[in-house]
Amino acid sequence: MILEIATFDIKEGYQAAFEQTFAAAEAVVSQSKGFISLKFHHCIEIPTKYKVLIHWETLEDHTIGFRQSTLFTEWRAILSPHFNQAPVAEHFEII
Repeated sequence: MILEIATFDIKEGYQAAFEQTFAAAEAVVSQSKGFISLKFHHCIEIPTKYKVLIHWETLEDHTIGFRQSTLFTEWRAILSPHFNQAPVAEHFEII
């Protein structure tokens, strides 16, 4: 199992809209092969910062299966209007 930690930097004043649209984005990513679970977190100290923790069966389920699919295009279309800059994703092995 792989943990993806994605950091989102959202435009000032767009936080509520981002949070409201995130449920739709979660419904999209959850359809992807290898998706296990997702947790959505909002930073207390930096109100425009969010972390999304997604568990995948394999790294390739995220980097190839999801990222190279139409689901990824749909996910980005839902969320990207709120981005201050593109999200940063990191992958971790669970040991």
